[in-house]
Amino acid sequence: MVQPNPASTGNRGVGVSGGGPSPLPGPETPMAEVVARIRSAVQTHSRRFETSIPLIASENLLSPYAKEMLISDFHSRYAEGLPGERYYEGNEQVDEVERICLDLGRRLFGCSFVDVRPISGTVANLAVLKALAEPGELVGTSRLADGAHISSASFGAFGMRGVKPVYYAWDPERMTIDVPRTREILKAVRPKLCLFGLSLFLFPMPIEELRPTLEEIGARGWYDAAHVLGLIAGGQFQDPLHEGCTVLSASTHKTLPGPQHGLLLGQTEDPDLKRKLASAAFPGVTSNHHLHTMAALAVSFAESIEFGRAYARQTVANARALAQALNERGFEVLAEPLGFTRSHTIAVRVAREGGGEGVARRLADSGIITNKNLLPGDTSPKHPQGIRLGTPEVTRVGMKEPEMVRIAELFDELLHRQRPADQVRSAAAELKSRFTTLQYCFGAGEAAYRYYDLVGRDPS
Repeated sequence: MVQPNPASTGNRGVGVSGGGPSPLPGPETPMAEVVARIRSAVQTHSRRFETSIPLIASENLLSPYAKEMLISDFHSRYAEGLPGERYYEGNEQVDEVERICLDLGRRLFGCSFVDVRPISGTVANLAVLKALAEPGELVGTSRLADGAHISSASFGAFGMRGVKPVYYAWDPERMTIDVPRTREILKAVRPKLCLFGLSLFLFPMPIEELRPTLEEIGARGWYDAAHVLGLIAGGQFQDPLHEGCTVLSASTHKTLPGPQHGLLLGQTEDPDLKRKLASAAFPGVTSNHHLHTMAALAVSFAESIEFGRAYARQTVANARALAQALNERGFEVLAEPLGFTRSHTIAVRVAREGGGEGVARRLADSGIITNKNLLPGDTSPKHPQGIRLGTPEVTRVGMKEPEMVRIAELFDELLHRQRPADQVRSAAAELKSRFTTLQYCFGAGEAAYRYYDLVGRDPS
């Protein structure tokens, strides 16, 4: 049996970042050895996260029943079009699963239109832009430094569609749109489409407050729910489709613990609008829509109907508890007067601790996985003041408020008391060792970080 390349784990051990990339295999390296090295790297990655504290706001864990779908024969098939209207034969069971998926989506979100063919959140955003905006038109959005996603930037989906952003006024103390000033901006420039949604998403967007202005200028409301989709499904956030937005786009793997896929929702009986959205999804921005992830999404919708309210409630409670505990230990957690957050995410300004880039690296070296993040006033995405923390994954494995306090203590020990990284890493691993199984799903209690070894050996 070919032995895995020891270099694939880096030179600083499981659970530690840095060390530089390992040399690539040379042209003389047998391909069986290359495959063994790939397997080893992925297995090492799984072990790392099993022993780390994962606080990335945009990541989550699939249930075992959803994960089954990813390695099913659906992965190998094509099904362009809609159920019953395919361009390929052999799709009877695909149609059955997709019809169930669409029905569950309508039930879960209380809406009239669902399309599960976008294969990611950004692709879903492109579909909305193709359906509802023409090149050269104005589209309202937030700035990247105020928390917007890169797809609303000129170098992202907005630029690809050729639309021009109109930026809302921002209230950095409340971490939300400044409604009075934004009303004036919208009335002055009159964009055709207004995007509400963030990548640093702490509080509900003021859709109802701005709805009269949108109606006055004839603009449609569009909500990017990628980060808060599971909170919306669980009744713990706002309900944008019933507050004034026409269409909702999302990815499906953050607070909704599903596969990495995309989604379009709408609350409309307008057949022309439904046709435009469906046509934008296919053939506009997708061909085959990754049937294995669509099936996994159907399972995840069912699990969200069954378990989503309890999961969303605890996810938000954990975020608020973590924010409070960090604040009590001297960290500058944003939006303190408003309770720090009403979502799964908190924002921390760590300029005093060394800046977002350095702090995120030190935390990763200590077994705590976060990301650097732009905050209002930042100009460099590579060297921001902040870090973003999220609680979807730690909640998924069963952590609650007492564990959030312990995580805050680890932050304090590392960044304020200068406890050595290896000691913090050991403490983080000890905490995580009690939380390595999946919760809030069918199959609860299954290993969360299991590597599915289908063959049982490396190639030879």
